Amino acid sequence: MGRRSERLSKQGMLASDLAGEGDVIQVVSRAFDVLRCFESHEARLGNLEIANRCGLPRSTVSRLTHTLTRMGQLVYLPRDQKYRIGPSAVAMSTSMMRGLQLRNLIRQRLEDVAEQLPGTVGFVIPDRFHLVYLEHARAANALGLHEGTGTRIAMASTAAGHAYTAALDADVGDALLTEMAREMPDGVKLLRPRIEDNRRFLREHGYVVVCGLWSPHINGLAVPVWSPQYQTFVVVTIGLLAAMYDEARLHKEVAPRLLQLGATVGGLLEGADGNIFGSRTESKPVPVRAHNNKIIKAEDTNELEAGARRPRAARSVRARDGRR
Repeated sequence: MGRRSERLSKQGMLASDLAGEGDVIQVVSRAFDVLRCFESHEARLGNLEIANRCGLPRSTVSRLTHTLTRMGQLVYLPRDQKYRIGPSAVAMSTSMMRGLQLRNLIRQRLEDVAEQLPGTVGFVIPDRFHLVYLEHARAANALGLHEGTGTRIAMASTAAGHAYTAALDADVGDALLTEMAREMPDGVKLLRPRIEDNRRFLREHGYVVVCGLWSPHINGLAVPVWSPQYQTFVVVTIGLLAAMYDEARLHKEVAPRLLQLGATVGGLLEGADGNIFGSRTESKPVPVRAHNNKIIKAEDTNELEAGARRPRAARSVRARDGRR
């Protein structure tokens, strides 16, 4: 693997690369910025709205939307004089999602936790300065928590974002914050003062807690997990009402369950290239690695929970191949 490939594998893409340095082609980066503006399949946006969201000149956006429309990535609606996601983009995303068969298994694990805790449990992946819910589960009595699959959340103000940035190698995390400061300076003001404490706590305990930052009524806890498929960290996270779960209760009652969930999801991700794609996947016990790398069955929850309760460095941030 070449030197540049080694750099990219640290996070999937270094933040500094997105600034136009090196061999990144700006027009490609900007085209994806335009597509990111369409957070839902039903979103309708005009060039001015897209320009405001992307921070790009309207003339540049006009050229990009014209090209993306010719490619089928966008569709122009003459009556509204707006654009929406096109058939090519939908087809591409659908074919990619079809290959993620382990999502069903992950969702089942999220639902198990949601049955025990009255909150929203999520499995999120990074997208520049945001994270996107790939799967979620919500307790029937969860109040004030509306995240769902496809929802984008800010890294700077969420437990998931703080856990993700804390898990990155320090140089990669610092580069990400530097780039974020150019586009989201208010976000960096929330994240930068906490990142060293987050890194230290993550090394010692395996998770990160953020209370009242996204909303004064919501407290969150998150566990980062290394994904071999995406070559970066993904995150399992939960949001709970602060009135019900203060910080002390998060550490005592929520952390063990999320650490167990993180270990389970990590095992699923590591096995994703093997039997997990078989037609009888769901009928087989899923092997999960505990904190001491011993292979155990997913149903052996007592041993997993016992391991999770002991303060430890997260397996996901002490991985092999040079990943801390």
